[in-house]
Amino acid sequence: MLTIENAPDAAKAGLQTAQINNGFLPNLVRLLANAPTALETYQTVSAINVRSGLSLAEREVVQITAATTHGCGFCVAGHTAIAYKKAGLSEAVVEALRDSRKVPDDRLNAVADFTRAVIANRGAVSDAETAAFRAAGFADANALEVVLGVSLATLCNFANNLGQPPLNDELRPYAWTNASAAAAE
Repeated sequence: MLTIENAPDAAKAGLQTAQINNGFLPNLVRLLANAPTALETYQTVSAINVRSGLSLAEREVVQITAATTHGCGFCVAGHTAIAYKKAGLSEAVVEALRDSRKVPDDRLNAVADFTRAVIANRGAVSDAETAAFRAAGFADANALEVVLGVSLATLCNFANNLGQPPLNDELRPYAWTNASAAAAE
């Protein structure tokens, strides 16, 4: 895995920023540094996603839902840590998301359902799915912000699934196993 010292020059600043922001260098970021433009895209889209009209809790619902749907254990662990430490989500909500079950909060459940619909239908969600999302108090802009979050998640989830970086020690308490993939083997 790349370090700040041996990374391509174009990735060094991004790695340094990630180290400062996280207090450690996530192995996802080290993986993305192999393609400096991928790291730049991840960091740029992450910064844009933060500015969306979705709350931190809602953005984390998108990230965990996408990660479980895409089978990315690294991202499930990373976003579980954020969900608990920064977004203040309850264990009942987080465990439901990690298990792809109904979330015990109607608004957050609407985000999870809409996120799954966006992924399953490649954005072509039904009128009923869009109406259910709106009925939970979301606007059309929020629907597009879910797509934004899914795009960010897809980059990270697919990069992790491709590169298989080991889980950082800091994320081990939040480790996740894709039960549905394990059952299929």
